[in-house]
Amino acid sequence: MRKLIVTEFLTADGVMEAPNEWHGPYFDDDMSRTVAAQMAASGALLLGRTTYEGFAAAWPAMPDAPGAAHMNGVAKYVVSSTLTEPRWNNTTVLSHDVAAEIGRLKKEDGGDITVMGSATLVQWLLGEGLVDEIELLVDPVVVGHGKRLFQDGLPTVALSVVSSETFGSGVHHVVYAPQNRKG
Repeated sequence: MRKLIVTEFLTADGVMEAPNEWHGPYFDDDMSRTVAAQMAASGALLLGRTTYEGFAAAWPAMPDAPGAAHMNGVAKYVVSSTLTEPRWNNTTVLSHDVAAEIGRLKKEDGGDITVMGSATLVQWLLGEGLVDEIELLVDPVVVGHGKRLFQDGLPTVALSVVSSETFGSGVHHVVYAPQNRKG
């Protein structure tokens, strides 16, 4: 059985939007090791439409970038009621009975199913009890504006700490397990 793992770069004030504007100074050897391990464990990506479209425009255009081989080659599932013709290779659109489809994907053999970005999808997945772990890389910076991962309206979800460490750069790497998981 595969785990569904949400993995996000965040600021100390919970902002996930535009990490290209604040994350760079914190990407050190510890971060590189962690991201490489995440990619090695990932057998599929699950993305919301907005994140998918951004990734689909960026990753194929930079095939030699670190991580590009994984991002371009891995199976991708995009949750969308409007996307009909995905253009990024290895992409499947999930638009009907999405919770059941994700449950089916979790029962398959293979690497973890990784969710990146996709705040609206993350909130829905948490509400449905489909998230097995939330892996956050919290940068020691406050940006004071931007989209936050956990928006108003999310039901209360109790979390247990699976692991926690602080990198030399000050980034806090913490992994949580939601207590409302449905398997």
